[in-house]
Amino acid sequence: MGIHQQTIIPAIKTMKDFEKFLRSPYVYGVLLELHISQLKSVFRYGREHGKNLIVHADLIQGLSHDEYAAEYLCQEFKPFGLISTRGSVITKAKQKKVLAIQRIFLLDSHALEKSYQLLEKTHPDFIEVMPGAMPHVIREVKERTGIPIFAGGLVRTVNDVKQALEAGAVAITTSNHHLWEYYSNSCVDDPIKTN
Repeated sequence: MGIHQQTIIPAIKTMKDFEKFLRSPYVYGVLLELHISQLKSVFRYGREHGKNLIVHADLIQGLSHDEYAAEYLCQEFKPFGLISTRGSVITKAKQKKVLAIQRIFLLDSHALEKSYQLLEKTHPDFIEVMPGAMPHVIREVKERTGIPIFAGGLVRTVNDVKQALEAGAVAITTSNHHLWEYYSNSCVDDPIKTN
């Protein structure tokens, strides 16, 4: 399993974001905060435009946030991947052979230790570290887990992107259109190796 090298992975919060993503050179994007009724048309248009969609399973409105919802998403829409904070969703994604991305929040040392325990159980393909503007913690998570990292949240500038990448992130998930545009010429076809 692999994903094309993209410095930026667009995070799509609205239908206007989705339309912009469809017109962009990016192949991979993350769906956030959509209503379940929008998924069918979003996936149809995405496929028509050659896009691979990763669904943030915890943020789909009208759907519970458990392994049954993950199974439904995988069977009904066949996403490229699922993102979740929940271990049961990550486990189901792996069973269904879609990219499994465990989102962790860097709130404090206790939360980080709990996240390490969860990661040992779920063995996701990628970790999404939130907020992504903490390069020293990204470096620690990368060294401790060996799992490729997406950095997301509070990454606002090109310098923030550079620092996260230098710390060990393989890509940045962001809804910031300025960053989408700035990095749009760097979309290439080299696969990121996963576990």
